[in-house]
Amino acid sequence: MKKIKWGVMGTAGIAAGCTIPGMKKAKGCELYAIAGRSLQKANAFKERFGFEKAYEGYDALLEDPDVEAVYIPLPNNIHCEWVIKALNAHKHVLCEKPIAMNTEELRCMFQAAKDNGVILMEAYAYLHSPFMEALKNIVRRGEIGKIDYIDTAFLTQGYSEDFRLHKELGGGGIYDVGCYCTTMILSLIDSPIEYVKADGELDETGVDHMASVLLKFADGARASFNCGMILGTDTSDRYDRLFIHGTKGYIRSDVEYNQEGSIAMKITVKNEKGERITRTESVFAGSNYTLELEQMNECIAGNATPLVSEEFSIRNMQLLDTILEEVRKP
Repeated sequence: MKKIKWGVMGTAGIAAGCTIPGMKKAKGCELYAIAGRSLQKANAFKERFGFEKAYEGYDALLEDPDVEAVYIPLPNNIHCEWVIKALNAHKHVLCEKPIAMNTEELRCMFQAAKDNGVILMEAYAYLHSPFMEALKNIVRRGEIGKIDYIDTAFLTQGYSEDFRLHKELGGGGIYDVGCYCTTMILSLIDSPIEYVKADGELDETGVDHMASVLLKFADGARASFNCGMILGTDTSDRYDRLFIHGTKGYIRSDVEYNQEGSIAMKITVKNEKGERITRTESVFAGSNYTLELEQMNECIAGNATPLVSEEFSIRNMQLLDTILEEVRKP
């Protein structure tokens, strides 16, 4: 595969800890350019990871004609601005989740991608995991029958100071971790949403620290999830949960979202005597970030379409819009 020259727009923690290491291992990726708000930060990343070029400011990176694709891990509130700038500079874009602050922004972003003949994909690395494919295969084979209920959760640490505490930066638990729950549910239930019920705990600035959500789908399925930033303060604590119930059985796998290594799930079905039989299956996942970048490279090469499609991102953003509207009601 021809190597794609990637530029990284920003020196965020997720870029340093997850995406750039995944990029280094991905087939078809060339770590070409890094841009930071200061040249000092950009140079530090250049030396640490082996980028060829470092730029002060994001515009300088976009002005480089050799940059073919851009990864954007900037704060949520400026995703739309910089995604559209990058698309208008004829760069392919992989943008961190949540890709936009609302559906209107998102539609403008995808329209810019179409107008410029480039690819835009939202970065949900866990959706590229072999674990997700294994879950979907069990459902496709009909082992647990038709899904009638999904319950999931993702809660993480509280913070004393972080961009997630600022509403104007697109902060809050729904955007930060709730979007994992919504995408998990929408990946497994392909039916229009009939209603959304949601409630949450907001701080004095209007940022949601915790939310509980109930969904009803047109095909009769229901789903619920909890998300938030309440476990300790400035710790590494988190809590993840997944339960998928069907008409013939269920799957339980309380592993971390985006987990790597050996991932186990328990599948329970009834035999001909009506007895519950449980088996454990394990899936090995390498770097989901590497898989994500390789999939994006295949799309750029014209060999694939984005796994996280425009239709899926819009459907998910519409759901996030509705949840936030419910949670912020007086």
